[in-house]
Amino acid sequence: MPVAARGDRSPVPRSGALEDLLDRVSRGDQQAFDSLYTAVAGTVLGLVRRVVRDPAQSEEVAQEVLIEVWRSAARFDARRGSAMAWIMTLAHRRAVDRVRTAQAAAVRDHKAGLGSYTPPFDEVSEQVERRLEREQVRRCLHQLTELQRESVTLAYYRGYTCKETADLLGTALGTVKTRLRDGLIRLRDCLGVSA
Repeated sequence: MPVAARGDRSPVPRSGALEDLLDRVSRGDQQAFDSLYTAVAGTVLGLVRRVVRDPAQSEEVAQEVLIEVWRSAARFDARRGSAMAWIMTLAHRRAVDRVRTAQAAAVRDHKAGLGSYTPPFDEVSEQVERRLEREQVRRCLHQLTELQRESVTLAYYRGYTCKETADLLGTALGTVKTRLRDGLIRLRDCLGVSA
């Protein structure tokens, strides 16, 4: 049974009539449910549309609410409020749940999209760039004095400490430190790296 359109709202039955219908629905009375459906469907749809906003989803949610009314009519307690308030509470909760589910799905999809995103990568251009950088470093190393080049090579490319470099070169530690400093300054200038 399609949910009544917005303009098809039937007037709300007299006081106590919905409660009587719900009582009969709780005992499986199909005719009572048809009457209840006719009485509240338009109002339920109106509330759901205000929350969900999407017309197709609103109709779906309104149908779910009315099915829930059919299934859980026995849970209605007239001491806690009117039948219409109970039905509208069900409608509001279901509509809010739909909105939250849609938002969570959108966030999850967005995160999944970001997680699987890989920036464009041109392997050939990266290899060419690395090769050019290595060539530039080699060219700049050859512009150093032999003592500077040996000190820089041992300390930075072979991983020796300043003391180990001094021992290998048979030179005082202070001299090696000076060669390293001067060599690195010349390399920086040659490579065009700002300090």
